[in-house]
Amino acid sequence: MQFTDLKSQYAALKPAIDARIQRVLDHGQYIMGPEVKELESALAAFTGVRHCITVASGTEALLIALMALDLQPCDEVITTPFTFAATAEMIVLAGARPVFVDIEPDTCNIDVALIEAAITPRSKAIMPVSLYGQVADMAEINAIAARHGLAVIEDAAQSFGALYQGRRSCALSTFGATSFFPSKPLGCYGDGGALFTDDERLAQAAREIRVHGQSARYTHTRLGVGGRMDTLQCAIVLAKFERFDWELQSRAELGARYQRQLAGAGFEAVTVRPDRNSVWAQMTVFVDARQAVQTALQAQGIPTAVHYPKPLHQQPAYAAYGKADACPHSVSASQRVLSLPMSADLSEADLDRVIAALAATRVAA
Repeated sequence: MQFTDLKSQYAALKPAIDARIQRVLDHGQYIMGPEVKELESALAAFTGVRHCITVASGTEALLIALMALDLQPCDEVITTPFTFAATAEMIVLAGARPVFVDIEPDTCNIDVALIEAAITPRSKAIMPVSLYGQVADMAEINAIAARHGLAVIEDAAQSFGALYQGRRSCALSTFGATSFFPSKPLGCYGDGGALFTDDERLAQAAREIRVHGQSARYTHTRLGVGGRMDTLQCAIVLAKFERFDWELQSRAELGARYQRQLAGAGFEAVTVRPDRNSVWAQMTVFVDARQAVQTALQAQGIPTAVHYPKPLHQQPAYAAYGKADACPHSVSASQRVLSLPMSADLSEADLDRVIAALAATRVAA
């Protein structure tokens, strides 16, 4: 069993993917070829945002968004410690300081009730993470940001395609930043990502930053990076995008089946709020004795993963930005979360097999 079944996806899309790749090989425009703008137009229309800027990775998307905000060395960005390192990593690399706020214990997304207390005169932005495929409480976050004059960057690396109060992830804030890493809900065959914004000035800044700060060839208007998304990767995402609506529906149905069967087996999955959905980038449950459960599932040929085993404020690289005993819900989640096989092409038979093996661990205990 595959943790993320990319092989079945490729088999279903092989003619379209191969044709898209061949087209790039034929025209030879491997950097900023026509597929780049084609993908940006398609994704902007899908999300309902005026501007989409493709970039080299989801990590690069965060960095470019932060750079476009002209962060200063004393600035602070409020975020969650229960996320992949790139979230805080880019804040530090952009010259700012991450301020960690704890998560909700049931959704594992940032707890909006704790954000306002973390705001100081040095705060510049809030960076919520739409973890596991579910958007954070963006309406409340945007309201807090508006009261304090802050920007909001949605780290939507795991939630592209998700809905929140009828609007798409990446269309909910100053910037939305997503990833096309192969295992994401919409992925390429390498690294890739995109930024989304309705702000013309910020969009222009992001476009310049991704090409070494150039406003015209060899005219470096601002500090930038080499942050372009390759034409080949854009072509692959375009091919996959053709059946993305079907994949979102499949993920929704499989997620609902997982939720029903997990509850029936006595397991608690991450909660999805009623005003939004999840694209189930990960199907994550809370378990006790996690290592024993993983070992038992592995013996049955069922792969698992932990997203994430240690919150960022307890990581050596970020220890200076928070006390080790802070954010107790993040600490608790890091000790109990377990991600199960999930992808649009997961068969119901394999899903049922996962549940049966998981239920057996409870009986054995």
